[in-house]
Amino acid sequence: MRRTIEVNIDRLVLRGIDPLDRKALVEGLQAELSRVLAEPESIAQRMQSRRTPVLKLGQIALEPGPSGGRKFGGGLARAIGRGVKP
Repeated sequence: MRRTIEVNIDRLVLRGIDPLDRKALVEGLQAELSRVLAEPESIAQRMQSRRTPVLKLGQIALEPGPSGGRKFGGGLARAIGRGVKP
């Protein structure tokens, strides 16, 4: 049976990020978050519905340019994946 995970991000505040890099950051976040949340070994752990209003993720380096934005988005997604595990 295939299950669907729905993630709602009400607001994404990107202060201090060059507007040209924002799109790459969001694309990196979406792609990596999809991959992280689809990992078979952790799907069962995440199937319970819950809300997490705040995650403290620590520091993630931000390199300039679109590739830096994609890396940052991917790192953010991995940190979110670690933060939502029960």
